[in-house]
Amino acid sequence: MVPKILIIEDDISFGEVLRRWAVKNGYEVFLTSTMKRAKEIIRKNNADMILTDLRLPDGDGIMFLTWLREIKKNTPVIVMTSYAEIQSAVSAIKLGASDYLEKPVNPDILKQKIEQALHQKIAAIPVVKSNTDLQKKIVYANSKQSREMYEEIEVIAPTRMSILIMGESGTGKEYAARMIHEKSKRKEAPFIAVDCGILSRELAPSELFGHVKGAFTSAIATKKGVFEQADGGTVFLDEIENLPYEVQVQLLRALQELTIRPVGEVDDIKVDVRIIVATNENLEKAISQGRFREDLYHRLNEFTIHIPPLRERKEDIPEYAKFFLKEANEELEKNITDISEEAMEMLMNYHWNGNLRELRNVIRRATLFAKNAEITPKVLPDFLCALKPETGIEVGEGDEKERIITVLRIVKGNKAAAARLLKMNRKTLYNKLHQYEIDI
Repeated sequence: MVPKILIIEDDISFGEVLRRWAVKNGYEVFLTSTMKRAKEIIRKNNADMILTDLRLPDGDGIMFLTWLREIKKNTPVIVMTSYAEIQSAVSAIKLGASDYLEKPVNPDILKQKIEQALHQKIAAIPVVKSNTDLQKKIVYANSKQSREMYEEIEVIAPTRMSILIMGESGTGKEYAARMIHEKSKRKEAPFIAVDCGILSRELAPSELFGHVKGAFTSAIATKKGVFEQADGGTVFLDEIENLPYEVQVQLLRALQELTIRPVGEVDDIKVDVRIIVATNENLEKAISQGRFREDLYHRLNEFTIHIPPLRERKEDIPEYAKFFLKEANEELEKNITDISEEAMEMLMNYHWNGNLRELRNVIRRATLFAKNAEITPKVLPDFLCALKPETGIEVGEGDEKERIITVLRIVKGNKAAAARLLKMNRKTLYNKLHQYEIDI
């Protein structure tokens, strides 16, 4: 069966180039330049994948993804963007986009990303997880730090206390929240995870508390919010520091009075939910800067769990790597049975700045490209192959331009790896490459 791709691109000539390329590569193509027309195509046709520009004449990729979620369409989406809009692309990923692609588009990378997207099953966010599904998503590691964390979870899980989970990005804060739910008296009820980083001031009240039909222009039907969907269960609010200040007031009221009021509704609705929140930021600093309410902080922080970074518990790496391998096999329909000793040694020696999320991405990529029954060094990313323990790279010293050039050479031009070593985000790295006129 020929895969169907919807291309949304307002640059008519570039859109036509993409269309011809897709047809040449065996895809059936729908091409449009507006979000309005794209919606009409989606309602009438079953596209297998969507390739969309981030900026459109009548909206943007973020609005489009939000609409897809509202109509419960799980079609994989790849957004195209310039390097200056990487942060918006990251927001699109959080909203459920499969991937993003920087312009100018490299045909080989485009082909690879499309094939990956066509094999993915994208779930709407937030997702109500079944009890069985939650158990599949939990892995228990064996380091001293992890065992201490599990002991804390065993004690706190059966209570009604609100919990603040702290840790670097990618350390597994949602894993910990799932464990708490599984060991609580609410385990048979819904667990709903929400990324507050994608909730705008306008979207957040409806997403969390729901709305009635006609409450605002796009409210074409009454919608239950996260709190009402999770009644009797657990709501996990990740990146709580990003919750708009105005919505923090509504959240505090919901926690104190155990009631919510959907947008456009005149009566309150009683709800019974347990709140678990997570952050990688110092909330006390956010309070001092006026970005986070102190009364809400104390209401949420009845108990704190700290998750250490992966580099401080490296003995956990083999367990997580095998777990992620099993996940990748199921997702990519592969049958890779093991990770070679040499490959595992490289995983153990790497300084995982992206923590479990970075490890999962590496294993997923390696599984995709593995040709035999095991993952070997050949299918691991170049930055893992290049960075041996004995290299002793000091990326924090010396002239900045020279450091950037040195690191880029070591990782063979892999900018994502270079950004991690240099401890900066990719947008900052791209800006510095432009500033110093570096072309590697």
